[in-house]
Amino acid sequence: MDEELRSLTERLRQESGDTAAFRRLEATDDPDELAEVLTAPGQPLWARELAAFRLGLAGDRRAFESLVLLLNHRDPQRCVSAAHALARLGDPRTARAAAALATNELRVAYALHPVRLLVELRAPESVPALITTLQRRLGPHDPYRRVALACVEGLGALGDARARPVLNEALAHPALAEAAVRALAVIPKQR
Repeated sequence: MDEELRSLTERLRQESGDTAAFRRLEATDDPDELAEVLTAPGQPLWARELAAFRLGLAGDRRAFESLVLLLNHRDPQRCVSAAHALARLGDPRTARAAAALATNELRVAYALHPVRLLVELRAPESVPALITTLQRRLGPHDPYRRVALACVEGLGALGDARARPVLNEALAHPALAEAAVRALAVIPKQR
């Protein structure tokens, strides 16, 4: 069993009270039954999350919208699980959705997992979204240093020369300087 699935299952088992409905949803191998949970009215959040996650791991694109909503949830555990499933879903809309979430200033408090997902996806949208998000985090007294640090580390992992200017700016921020030095070290020099 996938380690992330095991962790999610245990968390949702507790959240659901280990009900018969939970055990049925955990045991089913029917993707249509899982997909129905995503659209049926009155379903608890734990049921929607379990169904979306399992469908995502199976590559069933019916999970896409639910997983994107969970990626932008206030509960970090839900975001982690959604990012894991989205990375395995194989839906071409994933990178665009993650970039939109990462760059949305109204939801920047929840941008950490979309940023990390963009790095994992290595999609064409990844570097521009990380640059934009990091530029916005470089203002004085910005409270979202974890998001900024994830951008710096992600840009280093992606190794794209377009990130050099914003990473040079990040050097001036003590909380980001060390990571920016490491990121700049792996980015090819511009000629």
